[in-house]
Amino acid sequence: MDLTAEALAKTIDHTVLKAETKRSKILQLCEEALTYNFAAVCINPVHVAYAAELLKDSDVKVCCVVGFPLGANTSATKAYETKESVRGGAHEVDMVVNVGALRDENFELVRSDIEAVVSASGDAHTKVILETGLLTDDQKKKGCLLSKEVGADFVKTSTGFGPMGATPYDVRLMRETVGKDMGVKAAGGIRNFKDAIKMIDAGADRLGTSAGVAIVEDFRWAQYSDSWMQEDRPCWDCPSRQANLAKQPKEVYVWYKERCLVCPDRSENVFND
Repeated sequence: MDLTAEALAKTIDHTVLKAETKRSKILQLCEEALTYNFAAVCINPVHVAYAAELLKDSDVKVCCVVGFPLGANTSATKAYETKESVRGGAHEVDMVVNVGALRDENFELVRSDIEAVVSASGDAHTKVILETGLLTDDQKKKGCLLSKEVGADFVKTSTGFGPMGATPYDVRLMRETVGKDMGVKAAGGIRNFKDAIKMIDAGADRLGTSAGVAIVEDFRWAQYSDSWMQEDRPCWDCPSRQANLAKQPKEVYVWYKERCLVCPDRSENVFND
């Protein structure tokens, strides 16, 4: 493997976003980020100032989420939240797109919503969370193009609170859409080093995960055994497998279930009941 544990660590946004997060957990998160030299910690805005103080003498960035997790705030609210977070010490802002507007094809609203956060972020980098599990491929691609158009720095797959996490399929689609000069962040459900490597191979520059320590440590051990790196069946990575009518809009669920997204030459979808 050409990838080193150190390089893998530098792709990771070490993340904790649960509502019940205590200050002691933020301290632990930052200490682990310093130990492993992760790219960033990703936290809710209320913890930004504390994390910024803990990380002030390091190159670990403070990343916060905006309009999280639904993206249904007004643009003015997202912009204000962004300004406050940057003022508190955030170097990066992960905003949730207006998913409903994107599905409605109200592209001017989506564009202005993203642009409001990009403008409010100043020198901080912006990442646009699409929540891919709620979208069809055409909607994902449009969200990527609008994000690129208004100057966002990254597009990101998921909040981790939606119906699906990141998949190599979506990362590849997003990378092909935005090209090589814009960042792609995979987030949601990345729990081990094999997941992480699949996302990187698909085109991700960053990984949002709460399992950063385990990913790096297991990756170090994995290099001593080829069996760890045996490939999974493609179907295990297919987004169609994760489709869930209870969590997705019906038309999006049907869109997924009608397709074998990793085996497009197949005439039938093996995940249909």
